[in-house]
Order: sequence, then C-alpha cells, then structure tokens
Amino acid sequence: MRIEHIALYVSDLEAAKDFFVTFLGASVGALYHNTRTDFRSYFISFDDGARVELMNKPGIMDADKAVNCTGYAHVAFSVGSKERVDELTELLRNAGYEVVNGPRVTGDGYYESSIAAVEGNLIELTV
Repeated sequence: MRIEHIALYVSDLEAAKDFFVTFLGASVGALYHNTRTDFRSYFISFDDGARVELMNKPGIMDADKAVNCTGYAHVAFSVGSKERVDELTELLRNAGYEVVNGPRVTGDGYYESSIAAVEGNLIELTV
C-alpha cells in the first residue's frame, strides 16, 4: 500500500500551485474545474511519484492554523541534503515565508526545517 496523494484546500489556488513549482520543483497537471459546483483543483506531481492535490471551492472556511493542534501537522519533503535544506530554508525566508524552526537536528536525528508556507500550512524540509 502507498499514499496516492495528499489534498489541501486553499484560498488562492494559483499562489499555492506557484509555491510548489517555484520552490519544490513540482510539475502541474491541467486545471480541473467543475462548473456546477465551481470546485477547482490541480494535481501537483514530484519526480518520485508523490502528488499533492490543491483544491479550491467557494464557501470553504479559512481557519486559523495553530502550529500545535490535533490533525495533520505538516507535509515533509525530502530535498536530498543538509545543504539543500539550508538553501531552500533561506530562499523561503527571503521570499517572506515564516520559518517556524530550523534548520536543525531533531532529537530523533532528522535534519529539518519547518516553514509556514501555503496559507500557513506547515511544510517540512528534510534530507
């Protein structure tokens, strides 16, 4: 068994898509638009086959996102090296994204940083 994709509702579909393309090298499928419900989505794909579905629909509530709360905490992306974690973290910081922590070695040995990226949702960068 494998996870087929992870889905994320966003307010600004185009900005979310651009984040994944610009900073994480994703490729983007065609925009899907259900004209009856005005639901729109993009599938964002990565070289290893992982996919994220970005979704938007009128009336979706944009709740505050606490860093420490129940539910999904973050999505982690392996970027290949400590140096790449450092580079991407600085690139994102300079682009105005909040670096929540890191880069750092965690107690369980991961080298990572966490960024409040797509509309405040946490993205973790790791080796």
